[in-house]
Amino acid sequence: MTFTVAVAGRPNVGKSTLFNRLVGKRLALVDDQPGVTRDRRSGNARIGDIKFEVIDTAGLEEADQASLEGRMRAQTEQAIIDANVTLFLIDARAGVTPMDKSFATMLRRAGKPVILVANKVEGRKGDDGFYEAFEMGFGEPVPISAEHGEGMADLRNALVEAVGEDVAFGKNEPTEDEKEEASFDLEAFEAEEDETEPEYDNTRPLKICIVGRPNAGKSTLINRMLGEDRLLTGPEAGITRDSISVDWEWQGRSIKLFDTAGMRRKARVQEKLEKLSVHDALRAIQYAEVVVIMFDATIPFEKQDLHIVDLIHREGRAPVLAFNKWDLVPDKQAALKELHEKTERLLPQLRGLRTVTLSGQSGKGLDRLMEAVIDADKTWNRRVATSKLNQWLDDVQAHHPPPAVSGRRIRFKYITQAKTRPPTFVAQCTRPEGLPASYERYLLNDLRATFKLPGVPLRLYLRKGENPYGNRKRNTSK
Repeated sequence: MTFTVAVAGRPNVGKSTLFNRLVGKRLALVDDQPGVTRDRRSGNARIGDIKFEVIDTAGLEEADQASLEGRMRAQTEQAIIDANVTLFLIDARAGVTPMDKSFATMLRRAGKPVILVANKVEGRKGDDGFYEAFEMGFGEPVPISAEHGEGMADLRNALVEAVGEDVAFGKNEPTEDEKEEASFDLEAFEAEEDETEPEYDNTRPLKICIVGRPNAGKSTLINRMLGEDRLLTGPEAGITRDSISVDWEWQGRSIKLFDTAGMRRKARVQEKLEKLSVHDALRAIQYAEVVVIMFDATIPFEKQDLHIVDLIHREGRAPVLAFNKWDLVPDKQAALKELHEKTERLLPQLRGLRTVTLSGQSGKGLDRLMEAVIDADKTWNRRVATSKLNQWLDDVQAHHPPPAVSGRRIRFKYITQAKTRPPTFVAQCTRPEGLPASYERYLLNDLRATFKLPGVPLRLYLRKGENPYGNRKRNTSK
């Protein structure tokens, strides 16, 4: 992206609606209730021929620094500092309020370019507020309707004027020919260094989603990883609402971290806003590769914890269990033994599940967590040769043959791995509909043990082999 734009303003003026309009997706939660957005959320935006990074922020409110609202304001102020230009939204229908004037003063002190945007002007209902906005001292406001997409061309022109054409159109960036030449030279260099293709690509970006019950320490852990207070944290449960993605690097590896809202039992989720937050978390899980399930080590294995792990298993993601707040556990040796025993007993569908104890507050155990994440991703991407699979299948049938159903024994003929992420196998056999579920579990467990696939979901699909003589006409001549 060529430049960064922060969207700021008091609560409920339409910041998240404009953010979604600019990125072209419903990434940010939108609701009539004020104060929905709490953390900074960034996305790749575009208006016509200009592209930029846009940051959605929490509503600006006057509050004590130690309060939740005060910490939300600090996040917004940091976004304004990081941005090249700020879009200062007001609600044209409500007109200029004393809170708007207060934050206009704060924006002037920041010393960054500001574009005053009068939102909700559709149907001429915001005309009075639009003209009133001139007194704010930021020049002529840009009238828009974020909900209906009106005024986007004027907003584009205002952004180009604020940052300059060189920045807006990326004229200082390398051309496509220069990028292609640099890429070609790099590929040639790498080819000279190593002609063999690695089994595991440790250069591609890795998507990691952090999930768990409310107040398990998810945002605190990500802040410790980043080395800054990027996400809003505090003693209050349920602070995080949106699924926030942030970029990080660990030992040279590009990582995209997704923080999510705490997931409570479905029966307890009554409010519309919490339902939207949980839905956003589920969407983040679907797009992740490795999912770190945060447990509170002081009260682990609550019923909801097990539901979350089962959800990750059904989605086919690579899971890692992280027992947070380990520094608060008194008898660590006894607690560790109990955790391992309960993991094996309560989560049999994921034998060999990777577990890590850590403290998100101090960062102790963070390296062990990332090593477990990388190991889980390697297993999740592992492919087994077809020849080895069929040799294994012959051995299995010889030592533990499938049971007979209605007097006829089921026979396996062939097996292959259809895909990875998660490892998925397709086996051809006679009468697959009659194979007991217990024998399927036996095959999966033996696959997991034989080919070293611990702790990740495995899929096995059974297919009926075609009868090669089924379509031939019977010869009745004598």
